[in-house]
Amino acid sequence: SVVVICGALLKKCQELLEKGIHPTVISDSFNTAANKACEILESVAIPVNLEDKESLVRAANTSLSSKVVSQHSSFMSPMAVEAVLRVMDPQRPELLDLRDIRVVCKVGGTIDDSELVAGCVFDQKAAKAAGGPTRVEKAKIGLIQFHLSPPKADLENNVIISDYAQMDRVYKEERNYILSMVKKIKATGCNVLLIQKSILRDATTDLSLHYLAKAKIMVVRDVERDDIEFISKTLGCLPISHIDHMKPEKLGTADLVEEVECGKGKVVKVTGIANQGRTATVLLRGSNKLVLEEAERSLHDALCVIRCLVQKRFLITGGASPEVEVSYQLSKWSKTLQGMESYCVRAFAEALEVVPYTLAENAGLNPIQIVTELRNLHAAGNGAYYGINVKKGSVTDMREEKVVQPLLVTSSALTLATECVRMILKIDDIVPVR
Repeated sequence: SVVVICGALLKKCQELLEKGIHPTVISDSFNTAANKACEILESVAIPVNLEDKESLVRAANTSLSSKVVSQHSSFMSPMAVEAVLRVMDPQRPELLDLRDIRVVCKVGGTIDDSELVAGCVFDQKAAKAAGGPTRVEKAKIGLIQFHLSPPKADLENNVIISDYAQMDRVYKEERNYILSMVKKIKATGCNVLLIQKSILRDATTDLSLHYLAKAKIMVVRDVERDDIEFISKTLGCLPISHIDHMKPEKLGTADLVEEVECGKGKVVKVTGIANQGRTATVLLRGSNKLVLEEAERSLHDALCVIRCLVQKRFLITGGASPEVEVSYQLSKWSKTLQGMESYCVRAFAEALEVVPYTLAENAGLNPIQIVTELRNLHAAGNGAYYGINVKKGSVTDMREEKVVQPLLVTSSALTLATECVRMILKIDDIVPVR
């Protein structure tokens, strides 16, 4: 939308420049028109209550209707709404961060097998190298960022061992070192250990996994550094960077941690988390990688739409109805202005008709006939919500069709397109440098 509107505005700029109007006048008039357009949009917007989940689901449905996974919109939209509402702080809804919603993708099954998990999901399997547990009830979860392996010197060096006694001594020291670490972990009451992925050296060894398995501690390795903040917030545990900092108060608590089958692989699921933070985890399923990637993109779009609604609680109708209404109202308003500003605002209004024209063209309809019909309905005064119904191939009331979108989407598109055009207008000349 931003690119299409921007292109139409630039075309109108060229016509105005050819008439001898100065770029600064055009730029200032376009800014005034964009501000007026936002006011008009707010006047035709429908206020929404966040407790009315049906309105939020309708907005998400509109976002998903043009996607490959549109047939699953009735399932994905409520899931997206529920995820956002879980993360949102009612006291400060404007601080909503979509990074608090984690999407874990697993190949296998269908999109309908996807779920919003009441807890946390790890894409990694539980380490079973030494017969360690894969299911732990009443879990005490520790998140560590240190290595459970023998230390390495900072400088490159070699140790020459000349007899078996010295070799046994090295192995004994290594065993004692790892065993003392495992004992300290066990002493805190920890029975589930999440270990951050290491690049410099192995985070765990077969020996450390063996001792952890004997201590009945479930191990999940290779936790990504980027996920540490999310896991810490979700589980209510603190990341531990050194074995000496391992204390019971830094552990998270959950009713159940278990490894479960998921498609072709396995995932570790944590449920019944005590004092869970404002986060959500979506386990997304798909028959193949292509479908899964498309579903993830579509879900992200739906989440963005709901975030827009949370930040600015107004809905407007779709089908190019707001653009036609803004175009008509701006044309009407331009007649009350004087001088060059009147010409520029009228040009801005005419440029907005590119949205219904493009939509009609993409739907295989007659754009001139559709835009003319829309213009007449909006000019009549009772057709502010009339837009293009792509499925029926005609002009209908978008409220009855339940085609709605957040106000922030259209107002942002207009503002961004205007800012871009104003920036280009300020360029006097281009100096090519080789």
